[in-house]
Amino acid sequence: MPQVPSYWSTLTTPLIRQNPVTLQILGICSALAVTTSLVTALTMSVSLTVVLTLAAGLVSVIRRHIPDTIRLIVQIVIVASLVIVIDQILQAYFAEISRALSVYVGLITTNCLVLGRTEAYARHHPPLPAMVDAFGNGLGYSLILIVIGGLRELLGKGQLLGAQVLPLADAGGWFTPLSLMLLAPSAFFLLGLLVWAVRSLYPAQIEQPEYAPAQLKSPAE
Repeated sequence: MPQVPSYWSTLTTPLIRQNPVTLQILGICSALAVTTSLVTALTMSVSLTVVLTLAAGLVSVIRRHIPDTIRLIVQIVIVASLVIVIDQILQAYFAEISRALSVYVGLITTNCLVLGRTEAYARHHPPLPAMVDAFGNGLGYSLILIVIGGLRELLGKGQLLGAQVLPLADAGGWFTPLSLMLLAPSAFFLLGLLVWAVRSLYPAQIEQPEYAPAQLKSPAE
């Protein structure tokens, strides 16, 4: 009797234990670029998760009809079509956020996370498991963006979603914004700290060194 797949495990494993950003270091360009505020991080997260889930379902449905020689082209066409739709919706209804995200919505097409899940999982599994896996990986990606975006906006402006949370010193409060948090290097350092924290929690994720350092011989030898 075939084993029934655990959809709950497939959905939740990419959140922390197998997070695509902290473990596989996928999709970090957008994680570094669009997390200056929580609203842009949320928008990018929702956009990528929707594209990834729908693309995985479509690729899985037609997986038996895609010749191996053009499979990547077909996958990119599917993803690009979905990205265009998402981009047009953002431009029509969320113009300010769309301008803030700039070209990064379009770059979802070439995001390693999207192409990686469609190629590695959706192409070999039925539609429902493929979409659950894609949605779980999208949530894992979103979790990292939301954490970084929230920290950068809170520490850089004292705000969350545009609302003032920490009282500014200029207005008689106690908080002085850290302007460094709004610059790209801060996202890099925060992401590095998250990777360190997750790998401290799960030591099995730590890569083994590629080579052992040479042992220095003592003069007596």
